[in-house]
Amino acid sequence: MHDTVKYKHRSLWLQESVREAPAAPLQGNHKTDIAIIGGGYVGLWTALRIKKLDPSVKVTVLEADICGGGASGRNGGFVLSWWPKVSSLVSLFGVEEALRLVQASETAIDEIGEFCAGFAPEAEFRRSGWLWTATSSAHDNSWSAVVEVSEKLGKGAFTPLSPKDVAKQSGSPVHLSGTFERSAATVHPGHLVRALRRVALDNGIEIFENTRVRKLRRRGVPRVTTPEGSVTADRIVIATNAWAAGLPELHTRLFVISSDMIATEPVPERLAEIGWNEGPSITDSQTLVCYYRTTAAGRIAFGKGGWAIGLGGWMPPGMEHHDGRAAMVTRDFHRYYPMLRDVKITHDWAGPIDRTHNSLPIINWLNRERTIAYGVGWSGNGVGPSVVGGKILAALVLGHNDEWSNAGLVDAPARHFPPDPIRFVGAHLVREALVRKERSEALELPPSWVANAFSKLAPSGLEDKS
Repeated sequence: MHDTVKYKHRSLWLQESVREAPAAPLQGNHKTDIAIIGGGYVGLWTALRIKKLDPSVKVTVLEADICGGGASGRNGGFVLSWWPKVSSLVSLFGVEEALRLVQASETAIDEIGEFCAGFAPEAEFRRSGWLWTATSSAHDNSWSAVVEVSEKLGKGAFTPLSPKDVAKQSGSPVHLSGTFERSAATVHPGHLVRALRRVALDNGIEIFENTRVRKLRRRGVPRVTTPEGSVTADRIVIATNAWAAGLPELHTRLFVISSDMIATEPVPERLAEIGWNEGPSITDSQTLVCYYRTTAAGRIAFGKGGWAIGLGGWMPPGMEHHDGRAAMVTRDFHRYYPMLRDVKITHDWAGPIDRTHNSLPIINWLNRERTIAYGVGWSGNGVGPSVVGGKILAALVLGHNDEWSNAGLVDAPARHFPPDPIRFVGAHLVREALVRKERSEALELPPSWVANAFSKLAPSGLEDKS
């Protein structure tokens, strides 16, 4: 595994939520039943699920930074289901399994709400729905195919909205059209992941922070080696998000790209003026997607995906923070909310996203002995689905034969990316084409044929767009 960097530029969420001192790093040689590499949502939900199913199992979590230091403490706090990916799920698994997975992802949102009510009321869980919008005519009805599939399944998860309603719910007439998905919620990512950490410790789960995994033994009894020790385990779970791209077995399955966020000062009175103070979470329909929501304090958290590019498991410093990209995100925020140009930006940060070709996670065994499982590739929608991932991974490593160990996502067919450095160079070309294409579309101008052609090479996004 590639060494990770020490994170010193923390997100707003972690600045507000980290109160405890880090757990001590691993020292010496240890033995455990199940070792989990990664102390974010996937790793912690998996650990808690294992303990729920079998309290006698010893579970050890190894985290390179602090729990939540990766994507779990840097995301936008969108708790979405898999309804945006229902077309892909039906294509891969058929109607029955697709619907089961989507419904499981909806149940996961309920479970996160229940967890927050019981253990993290400060996490500001709010079930306000999700608004999928078009901010240029080129993106109008991007959701039509997904809506059609959901209606054919008899669920009708999406509510059509008039342009007037979209503008009202979003607080800005720049949003030209859209559809509303009611199951979605928002949450304070930092408070959620830190609460998961506390509950894990209370349940006897062993956590070592600031513990980088330097080596993973795949044959025989699995073992991880760290700078000052090692852990031998019966089973291992890899839940390292983007850093899993450094594993040879997963190198061509994952593409790592940044997502950048800004947050404003609290302006609840301004939000009330435009009608967005209790509004839904919102995304536009760009491939380099913009996503934004309000917080309980009256801040606006606004993000944009798809700029800095990782090289295997190596993350450039810009994956943590970049002034130029923060300015770019601010320009998009001002484009969508020109009436808020005078509002002060108080925080900015970035983080890596582990994208797969179809933006669905990959979950399987890493080795032939089936002693090392992985669950990665959450592609920017991991807050809610990570609960489902935890159920699947727990079932696998506990040796269960049930609906979770046999879920369609386990060993699902997936396309590969070219290896680096071909992928690294090609990704920059595709990104530049997307930038040019979407800038033209924002100005209601036709993109060049070159930009269009290269843009088609981009992997699928958060939603299955028409």
